[in-house]
Amino acid sequence: MTDAFDVPIRDDSIRLGQFLKLASLIESGAEAKEVIADGLVSVNGQVEVRRGRQLNTGDVVEIGGTSARVVKG
Repeated sequence: MTDAFDVPIRDDSIRLGQFLKLASLIESGAEAKEVIADGLVSVNGQVEVRRGRQLNTGDVVEIGGTSARVVKG
């Protein structure tokens, strides 16, 4: 795992699918649905299959060897 880059969010939390798009880790909501359903996304080291999973400040999302950290913007 590489060092995570910080991705600021406006609110206190964000859904996993939205965060993947915000962090430019995927191209579209449809792609988010696919990669999450296929078990390719992990949150804090655990595979996550719920696109609606709420992420909070400090959570680290990883996909394909790239990691992004949720930070308060």
